[in-house]
Amino acid sequence: MTETDAPIEAEAPEEPAAMTFSDLGLSAPVLKALREIGYETPSAIQAATIPTLLEGRDVVGMAQTGTGKTAAFALPIVDRLDVHQKNPQALVLAPTRELALQVCEAFEKYAGHLKGVHVLPVYGGQGYGVQLSALRRGVHVVVGTPGRIIDHLEKGTLDLSELQYLVLDEADEMLKMGFAEDVETILAETPDSKQVALFSATMPPAIRRMSKQYLHEPEEITVKAKTTTSANIAQRYLITAWQQKMDALTRILEVENFDGMIVFGRTRSITEEIAEKLRARGYSAAAINGDIVQAQREKTVNQLKSGKLDILVATDVAARGLDVERISHVVNYDIPTDTESYVHRIGRTGRAGRSGDAISFVTPKERWLVRAIEKATRQELTEMGLPSVDEVNVTRLSRFDDRITAALSESERVDRFRDIVAHYVRNHDVPEVDVAAALAIVAQGETPLLLEPDPEPAERPARKPRERSADRDDRGPREPRREREPKAGYATYRIAVGKRHRVEPRQIVGALANEGGLRRDDFGRIQIRPEFSLVELPADLSRDTLDRLSDTRISGRLIEMRLDTGGPSGRSRGSGDRGDRGGRRDRGDRYDRAPRRRDDR
Repeated sequence: MTETDAPIEAEAPEEPAAMTFSDLGLSAPVLKALREIGYETPSAIQAATIPTLLEGRDVVGMAQTGTGKTAAFALPIVDRLDVHQKNPQALVLAPTRELALQVCEAFEKYAGHLKGVHVLPVYGGQGYGVQLSALRRGVHVVVGTPGRIIDHLEKGTLDLSELQYLVLDEADEMLKMGFAEDVETILAETPDSKQVALFSATMPPAIRRMSKQYLHEPEEITVKAKTTTSANIAQRYLITAWQQKMDALTRILEVENFDGMIVFGRTRSITEEIAEKLRARGYSAAAINGDIVQAQREKTVNQLKSGKLDILVATDVAARGLDVERISHVVNYDIPTDTESYVHRIGRTGRAGRSGDAISFVTPKERWLVRAIEKATRQELTEMGLPSVDEVNVTRLSRFDDRITAALSESERVDRFRDIVAHYVRNHDVPEVDVAAALAIVAQGETPLLLEPDPEPAERPARKPRERSADRDDRGPREPRREREPKAGYATYRIAVGKRHRVEPRQIVGALANEGGLRRDDFGRIQIRPEFSLVELPADLSRDTLDRLSDTRISGRLIEMRLDTGGPSGRSRGSGDRGDRGGRRDRGDRYDRAPRRRDDR
């Protein structure tokens, strides 16, 4: 195809009227598999793409994730496979291992009534032995990531000489991840006579150039959606301080009726921390991120699918391509800073017509992100409040009632325990209702069934009007302010930002925690003065941590953290008057007075 050739464009209908899969020209075995899966009406991308691919035309499909594009290319391929041919007839390139596995599962379901169809996932992190054995036996469809496909081509273990169908799934993502050169190398290794389908959510110049070079007069199919997020997903957000996110998540888990859930964190370390804290609170949770080996990732995802795991805590990349039917809720523990990531995240729920819930935690400074998401997706996010103690207790009581009802249905066991309770009542002269209450305590264990009400804020006593003296000298000298000693194991540090710089305790905690790798429990009292602030931190901070913290900025200002020794007005003794700016102490002298760890002596 030359640079001047323009693709033939066809716009997919938003809602194909009364169309069924039987109208698309698919064979009887494929239609039977679709009926068993429960598919009835094709989506817009499927209605426009399947007949075109069945005709043998190349296709460029513009569609967002979750629109059903996997079936759009997989069904025509399955329909035309020759099960007697051993060499691969179809190759699907996907940007991630998770997406490759998802596509493989789809092919296997669609080929459920075709005997002898073999589909092979090929991706990094999996041993070569399994892949080589399958390739030697013969496979019809290979679904893989570009890097591992290149490895097999270089080793001569993957023969693409008889390839008839090539699919580039989420082509824009592959280019973003640096696979452009690998994709072009693979395209060059395949027969010119193959049929190509390219699917992408966006059409950057590199994708446009690739389609012109490697596709033959493609039909360009664009699905124009009214919004970029599914209307089946209820989108809410909660304004919460950074330090309160875990408590907020715990309360939401208490009151929301969820089946499976994905909690998104911004970094690998935060996913591990969230999962650990959720397990400590009694929830079945696990983390997947870039540090988790592939075998463990697959095991964790399978546990989520089977119901052995209820909450998956993940980073964006680790969760891309996940399609688990029981995911009813997505929680953005850290709201993403770009709308595309937001759409991909919440797209893990509300798939294939199912309903879903998406809840985003937003700090007061991140409100603008909510507006940006609403503008980009053309859907309004509903602000929600933190579930109250009463709401949590109502939910707990309801679940407790359900447990009692379920136990009462086991009539034989109830009869045995009824005799035991009756025996206790007769011998101890205790009312049955008291015995039932005591048994509830035994069953509940140490954890209280109901939360205590939040304490009411104490009223301040009315201030007594100050008697003003005509002669101010009559007041006498003001008593010096007594400073509280830091608690055991802590030291007080001074930072060069204060009220004049409009800082708040949460900003100090957030900045020092992020830069120094500190936890919320590492912070003691924080006092914000006009020109500086005093922060209680562990006395045994390493020199490396102190160096990192000293170079931290809050509100754009270098905090120059150093040990405070309780001089007048909070000024560190030995630091000199800040009015003397003749020279700054050398970095190596900055912590001469700081407490030293035992291993530094």
